[in-house]
Amino acid sequence: MSLRFHPSRRQFLAGLGSSLPLLAASGSQPLPGFTLTDVTAQSGIAFHHNSGAFGSKYLPETMGPGCAFFDYDSDGWLDILVINGMDWPGHKQHRSTMRLYHNNRNGTFTDVTERAGLAVEMYGLGVAIADYDNDGFPDIYVTAVGQNRLFHNTGRGTFTDVTAHAGLAGRTAFSTSALWFDYDRDGHLDLFVCNYVQWSPEHDVFCSVDGKNKSYCTPEAYHGSTCWLFRNRGNGVFEDVTAKSGIFDLSSKALGVAMIDVDRNGWPGLFVANDTQPNKLYRNLRNGQFEEVAVHAGVAFSDDGRARAGMGVDVADFDNSGRQSIAVTNFDDEMMALYRPGSAGAYEDSAVHSGIGQPSRSRLGFGCAFFDADLDGWLDLAAVNGHIDQTVRNIAGNHGYAQPPHLFLNDHHGAFRDVAPYVGSSFAAPKVARGLAIGDFDRDGDLDILLTTNNGPAYLYRNDLRTGNRSVRLLLRGVKSNRDGIGAVVRLTTPDGAQTRVVHTGSSYLSQSELALTFGIGHRDRADRLVIEWPSGSVQEFKSVAAGDWLLIEGGSLALRPRA
Repeated sequence: MSLRFHPSRRQFLAGLGSSLPLLAASGSQPLPGFTLTDVTAQSGIAFHHNSGAFGSKYLPETMGPGCAFFDYDSDGWLDILVINGMDWPGHKQHRSTMRLYHNNRNGTFTDVTERAGLAVEMYGLGVAIADYDNDGFPDIYVTAVGQNRLFHNTGRGTFTDVTAHAGLAGRTAFSTSALWFDYDRDGHLDLFVCNYVQWSPEHDVFCSVDGKNKSYCTPEAYHGSTCWLFRNRGNGVFEDVTAKSGIFDLSSKALGVAMIDVDRNGWPGLFVANDTQPNKLYRNLRNGQFEEVAVHAGVAFSDDGRARAGMGVDVADFDNSGRQSIAVTNFDDEMMALYRPGSAGAYEDSAVHSGIGQPSRSRLGFGCAFFDADLDGWLDLAAVNGHIDQTVRNIAGNHGYAQPPHLFLNDHHGAFRDVAPYVGSSFAAPKVARGLAIGDFDRDGDLDILLTTNNGPAYLYRNDLRTGNRSVRLLLRGVKSNRDGIGAVVRLTTPDGAQTRVVHTGSSYLSQSELALTFGIGHRDRADRLVIEWPSGSVQEFKSVAAGDWLLIEGGSLALRPRA
């Protein structure tokens, strides 16, 4: 069955759009052509994050939570997972766990956490989701303060905690973001985990602004902690290869991670966003080891040579050049970074020139994601913001505790403008935001937004497009490659040019977007050419790909198949 746009809502919104004024309130810029409608309450997403805060100002209370779009039961509809914290020992008030929401296929969700076996109490922060054992069902890795957990999908709507069996138990840390990728290209997904600082309640440092009252410490108060790399042996067990792979580094204070192929040779590396420490760029040496090249590549520091407070990160080809750029959210007064590839393997920070630098200077950024919000064939950039301490309100000239988000619309010429104030009052409202994930939960062809707030609710925003622009959506299934096709490079060509996307997990901050790829093609009925470079090295090519279909592509298949 081919999946088509819902005609009733699309036709109504297209007609509505034609009656709207062509310019924004300022009178100088066109309206963005879409609205982000808050459907949180009507969809049944009733979540409130528990940071565990009780007055002692523990550092982890400022950090979470993450969220994810994924199809846990493989029914073709995106479900939602939101991670949660818990009360600290000795200050127990109520039980809180992550929440899994099943998509009812009618715009609503049902909380199935208990029956799915995920009502596990832990101080969770981040999430990374992929089919690590290639059995056809996505598995869940949750990062935490303490013991991280791996939940195996049984394929029957339930999950089993296999942390110990997988060789991932017995170590505790302050873990943040994580991702799955096949760094040795053996067809089995490996696991990279960011760790922040060496902190525990027993070794909490007393920090104070006035010398009397405790405040949240900056990361400088604690020693860094190495990230971890676990190699998938292919039998359900993981091997810690952190040291021998070249990843081991106790100076890191990692919060965000994204997969990036620095050499564009099919061997995935990593970009790691560090808080108050230089960012890391790990180049895959194709022999099980990585070389750290961030300084040489120009992505370790700001232009004035300072290590910034990196939080979230995403990597994508936003200028349709065929090369990936890197977006990083930072602390307020530091502005976001937008590293574009230049000559001789180096990157240049184009944040100021592109128009995202100055607007982001007054915000403290966390989750960020490239996505084609208006389906015009050019990737836009969303970033959510919020400060870490409510007492910032008492500081003269501060930028606020709750802060508005950014939605930078791509102008097709290397620059962006922030249209967040024009896409919906709820989305534009200040929040203490953290996690951000992108996905098409209602299967209408455009991309929706899920975001979380610290010690507050999660929000679901439906993208209501008024322009009539269309998309081609692809879900890859590896045969020789890993089942999710993670690492596959897909290029779609129309008379307007070529777009490149890479299947990946991780990115943003503590969160994960859907694995399906979305190519906006404007008002065109079809794309001329589609080329897939699989991690196995095989290449597939298709011609004349119709718009409006959600297509399932299996490695080795000779034809596109509409996704049921």
